[in-house]
Amino acid sequence: MGKYEENYKLSLENPQEFWANAARNIHWYHWYDKVLEIVDNHYRWFVGGCMNSCYNAIDLHVHSGHGDRKALIYDSPVTNTIKTYTYKELQTRIAKTAWILKLKGVKKGDTVLIYMPMIPESVIAMLACARIGAIHSVVFGGFGAHELAMRIEDCKPSMIITASCGIEVNKIIDYKEILDSAIKQSSHKVNAVLLWQRPQKHADTIPFRDIDWENLEMMAKEEPCTPVDSIDPLYILYTSGTTGKPKGVIRSNGGHCVAMKWSMDNIYGVKPGDVFLAASDVGWVVGHSYIVYAPLFSGCTTVLYEGKPVRTPDAGVFWRLVEQHKINVLFAAPTAFRAIKKEDSKGEMVKKYNMDSLRSIFVAGERCDTNTLKWIEKITKKPVIDHWWQTETGWAISGNPLGLETLKVKPGSATKPMPGFNLKVLDEDGNECKKGQLGNLVLKLPLPPACLLGIWQDDERYKRSYLNHYPGYYLTGDNGYIDEDGYVFVMGRMDGVINVAGHRISTGALEETISSHPSVAECAVVGIDDDFRGEIPLALIILKDGVKDKPELIKEGIVRLAIAEVGAFANLKIIGIVNKLPKTRSGKILRGTIRSIAEGKPYTKPSTIDDEQSLTHITEVLKGMGFPKTQS
Repeated sequence: MGKYEENYKLSLENPQEFWANAARNIHWYHWYDKVLEIVDNHYRWFVGGCMNSCYNAIDLHVHSGHGDRKALIYDSPVTNTIKTYTYKELQTRIAKTAWILKLKGVKKGDTVLIYMPMIPESVIAMLACARIGAIHSVVFGGFGAHELAMRIEDCKPSMIITASCGIEVNKIIDYKEILDSAIKQSSHKVNAVLLWQRPQKHADTIPFRDIDWENLEMMAKEEPCTPVDSIDPLYILYTSGTTGKPKGVIRSNGGHCVAMKWSMDNIYGVKPGDVFLAASDVGWVVGHSYIVYAPLFSGCTTVLYEGKPVRTPDAGVFWRLVEQHKINVLFAAPTAFRAIKKEDSKGEMVKKYNMDSLRSIFVAGERCDTNTLKWIEKITKKPVIDHWWQTETGWAISGNPLGLETLKVKPGSATKPMPGFNLKVLDEDGNECKKGQLGNLVLKLPLPPACLLGIWQDDERYKRSYLNHYPGYYLTGDNGYIDEDGYVFVMGRMDGVINVAGHRISTGALEETISSHPSVAECAVVGIDDDFRGEIPLALIILKDGVKDKPELIKEGIVRLAIAEVGAFANLKIIGIVNKLPKTRSGKILRGTIRSIAEGKPYTKPSTIDDEQSLTHITEVLKGMGFPKTQS
């Protein structure tokens, strides 16, 4: 039995022992009374324990003699700025910011909403909240006033922390104007707004409410860490709900710290002093877990990147970051690499940079097709690890634990379930599926540390969304299968399975096949209503730059591939060529919106959409293909 199997077996058979061992690797003011307590389907870890997340992330390393180690590298090609903070420098700024929060009346247990771009002050704001036991709720800077107002209304912050602006490619986003509009729309009125003025745009202030952060920090004292209970909430992070109202996922302090530290040691295989780049945003769960908390818990150097995978300035920016900052582990969404692949399909940009420091590349956030994974491996000559997790879990449900042992990679698979996650595949009747059989991916309770404590102020929604579908299990909402070797294949959301004449077909499987065509850079498949077959697949594809083959020949080749790889019963015949696909700012393709457009059904423009013109483009392409069809 290998190290992975040993750890996985122990984590399921004796989770208390397994996680008690892991808990020894973090700092506690005093030890917990119970490793695990279950109260009304809530799984509370390290009950009675007392600790502080900011202390574990920052002060612990300073007090251990590593204050001069690099903690954070801020790299912003959109402002032409690179700035480095040591652990001691970060400690000073966080402690002073925490003092400001307390001065302005923020207390332990209060909520603080953070609406910030990718600048060091975002990290400082989060950790300052954790330092005094306040609950932070970071809202992604891409959200508009309405979505921001909904989150203000739900978490009712005592203070909001923001910046004057965010910066995109050739565009400045007026954060303060959006925030002011959101506050007006919300019935919850905020007493204080802490404002960081950026040189690119100075924001107007409202007297007696808005506070100049930089000026006040210069005269601030340093606030010590406040001990908190392990089960006290660390943060609220909102994730999309099917009803349109966002769900506020609650994460606890103690369990989160233990699991984050364990994951860095054992999944990512990093050690103190390593340099870690998660190319995400602090407004998403990847940013919370692997830009801010986990790397700092582990004494690493985290890279805060304010830019895109392309166009800031080119498709070689990731490789420039690796060489310049000696990055050891790179983590990004597959869609980022597809964007690079579209602009640099032969990987010429990689050759310009020294990649010796890079040990591994991790991808997550959406399903990584085999073609993209192999392309990354080919051009970088580095191990590429696909892993699968969710906002609700906070870390990987399945992956490849490089710190324990390197498991064989199967392209298209997120490898194996991680310790703590008792992953099962169930059919609609709750029966366990056979190996290789497609079904709903669920987690047998209890969930491991760092998974959601519940939904903020909505316990019924928590149970309805995650626990009621299969009693005794957490419903991930994803479908897939586990093969004979125990490898996990996540094929998409539960509504990503289409039924073509009685055949259940994963749109992910079709996308996998289409992506293997040499002319295809990216694709999306959705099921659309069909009078004869119930549903049929509609594929939209983006071609690689420089492709000269005739479109009809490419489409014919894709149809033949689908017949050979999936089967003729998939009935893939409708293929459109597009210039771009509508996506969220985190890179997820808006498949539901594409389906609504194709079927002529009403839809709400998603608040997280990255490029609004993509919807107009898709609508025009589908119209040219005869969609929506005239109803008889």
